[in-house]
Amino acid sequence: MVLAFCFLAIIAVSEDNVKKTRDIMIVAGESSGDLHGSHLIRAAAEHHPQMSFFGVGGDKMGAAGCQILFRSDELSVMGIIEVVRQLPKIFRRFRQLKKVLLGDERPDLLILIDFPDFNLRLAKVAKVAGIPVLYYISPKVWAWRSGRAKVIAERADRLALIFPFEPQIYASFDVKAEYVGNPLLDEFIENQPQGLLRNMLGIAEDEQVVGIFPGSRNSELEHILDALVETAEMLHQEKPDVKFLLPVAPSLSRAFLEQRFSDAGLSIFIVEKNIYEVAAACDAVLTVSGTVTLQLALVGTPMAILYKVAPLSYAIGKRLIKIEYAGLTNIVAGRGVVREFIQDAAEPVSMCREMLRLLDDQDYIETMRQDLTEVSHLLGEPGCSVRVADIAAEMLA
Repeated sequence: MVLAFCFLAIIAVSEDNVKKTRDIMIVAGESSGDLHGSHLIRAAAEHHPQMSFFGVGGDKMGAAGCQILFRSDELSVMGIIEVVRQLPKIFRRFRQLKKVLLGDERPDLLILIDFPDFNLRLAKVAKVAGIPVLYYISPKVWAWRSGRAKVIAERADRLALIFPFEPQIYASFDVKAEYVGNPLLDEFIENQPQGLLRNMLGIAEDEQVVGIFPGSRNSELEHILDALVETAEMLHQEKPDVKFLLPVAPSLSRAFLEQRFSDAGLSIFIVEKNIYEVAAACDAVLTVSGTVTLQLALVGTPMAILYKVAPLSYAIGKRLIKIEYAGLTNIVAGRGVVREFIQDAAEPVSMCREMLRLLDDQDYIETMRQDLTEVSHLLGEPGCSVRVADIAAEMLA
């Protein structure tokens, strides 16, 4: 009798534990989403351990404890023409996730991180399945396709927004949209640069170092790599002693990049350190647009931005995009604090001239550093990942 009672008690406890475990599908379509998703998963593990994550991400989300169904870099393609080439694979992966959302073991919550063209379709499927949707890092409707705001509000139950001007966009819609701060602030606190990279690489403190930041998308690299290499060649001709640093994302081929710069006769340090450590080791950086420009702003490293895609993609995008700047640093500042070299303007002579100025014009350098400090203040206070985890917990409750 006692044994039977104990057995029933164990079953009851086991059932209770099963009920307390809440499965969350999380979908991040590119490396920045993988980064922000990893911080959210870690915050949830600390504050809401009943949450269990699976879905689409990269190495960072996997290391944080997410069960990866397939890697996010399978979906990460930039430019309209480039996307068309990858459509069969993208549709196949969409059908895979749709099957999970509509299956017998569907998740308790769907968390979507940016990546709108794919994720908004998933949100529609989740609505049909009765699964609540939390959209974290809403699509940039303030930049282009503003009509999507209505669609987002219809398909998401909650919005966790990372720029202070975004909640007003959704004020007229029936959706709870709240500013949660910017996730980069949490990341920066956890990855404060130690300033040791130069010493590790044998670079003296008085040597000038230029960062070449190519981003994480192979589709983007296809259009900018020649310009990056040629600009570095010109810089080397002007300043033979300048050193070059290039952070390589897991989605890019280190061997390919090493060979490309070697073929051009350039010596470059290709490193896999965290982006803040690399930024701190650089005197100036030539970078792609996107999240990395805000990471550089947090460190305070002077930069120039280039943006280049397939000509047809640019021609179409130019008609759709309604903001003045490509780089998030300038968008947050509301003005051009950093020079941008867009499409045809992304040519080596002009970019080399700007990089030389960022190395040698002390007044210019100091003004830019002050502007970058202002940008970092505009991003708000740390704690974004915990706030989003709390919202997820409320939705599960």
